[in-house]
Amino acid sequence: MTIKEQAAVMKLNSTKMAVTTLEERNGALTAIREGLLAHKDEIFKANKEDMERAQEEGIAAPILKRLKFQEEKLNEVVTGISDLIGLPDPLGKEQLKRELDTDLLLVRKSCPIGVIGVIFEARPDAMVQIASLCIKSGNCAILKGGSEAMKTNKTIFKVIYQAALDAGMPENCMFQIEARSDITELLECHESVDLLIPRGSNSFVQYIMEHTKIAVMGHADGICHVYADRTLDLDKAIRVILDSKTQYTAVCNAAETLLVHKDIAGELLPKLNEALCAKGVEVRGTKEVQEIVTCEAASEEDFSTEYLDLIISVKTVENIWEAIEHINKYGSHHTDCIITEDGEAAQTFMKCVDSAGVYHNCSTRFADGYRYGFGAEVGISTGKLHARGPVGLEGLCTYKYELFGNGNIVADYAEGRKQFHFKDI
Repeated sequence: MTIKEQAAVMKLNSTKMAVTTLEERNGALTAIREGLLAHKDEIFKANKEDMERAQEEGIAAPILKRLKFQEEKLNEVVTGISDLIGLPDPLGKEQLKRELDTDLLLVRKSCPIGVIGVIFEARPDAMVQIASLCIKSGNCAILKGGSEAMKTNKTIFKVIYQAALDAGMPENCMFQIEARSDITELLECHESVDLLIPRGSNSFVQYIMEHTKIAVMGHADGICHVYADRTLDLDKAIRVILDSKTQYTAVCNAAETLLVHKDIAGELLPKLNEALCAKGVEVRGTKEVQEIVTCEAASEEDFSTEYLDLIISVKTVENIWEAIEHINKYGSHHTDCIITEDGEAAQTFMKCVDSAGVYHNCSTRFADGYRYGFGAEVGISTGKLHARGPVGLEGLCTYKYELFGNGNIVADYAEGRKQFHFKDI
């Protein structure tokens, strides 16, 4: 069966997925959780083979870190599934209930999107998170993981899909594509696939957008900023900056650029530079920064770079408005943070920075569906339509309008025999 044929079958069967009950979907998630634990040795073996192959091929260290799926990552995804089970049903929620006339009732209810195609990087944990979210939200999923994790993804998918079927989920609720060439065919499935979520480089996401008629939701680069304002707590600032940069570098919500108000630079930068160097971070600073601490020179290109590594670019700014302008120009509209004890400055920053996540005095690493209480996330959206920020259950749902009448016809209203009275219930 071709990808187009498979997608068409999934589209027809998506109605079966949409009418599953919360108990049935939670039962499938429970079965998946238990299945992953029962087959962990098989999964770890496949991951070890992927890791060995990747190392032989000279894969970059940040990708290797994402690729690793052993006990710690398994425990994280299992916890995520448990949290997801505990969340309320995202489907069938009444978002609006309005009486148009005495015998004409309009109701808007949440419902699944339908068939979602997700193309993601070499992170086996993403396979679990995405599949779980799609099941909980009543969507069918076509999944394509990074080739570096081919064996791990194949093993995990086999476990997940079988567990879902055994728990009563409809056949064809999920499908895995493995070959990179299959992506081209997937992009042509606009009659069957309702949404594509690509996760990868900026060039890859742009390629997807330019080569399909299917709606695309996602983000590319994660160029996140921390702005150290003139009025700050030094210890708090160093703590937040270090976590934003070093807690886990190979992810899109790690800070890549630090902006420092010129009035605090002389006090903050020496202590911060020492702390960053102790963590193995290479600091690249502008001329003004180099006059305060010893570091590498930052180029214009550095401020447009997602390092995904122990590197940070640093620049001093005249005021908060220069910081905001820099972020809106060079950032990726992902997540940006201000560190300040000035409440007015914090409000200005949070209103004016055009990003999906804007933080005050806390690490950019909090930009995550799990940490937002979504159970997990299917990805991050930096767009402004439908979903923004970490995309959890709500972002995988849409809505429909249900209208209940009693032989009502538009002619009665158009010709003045009846009138709408619009009353929210």
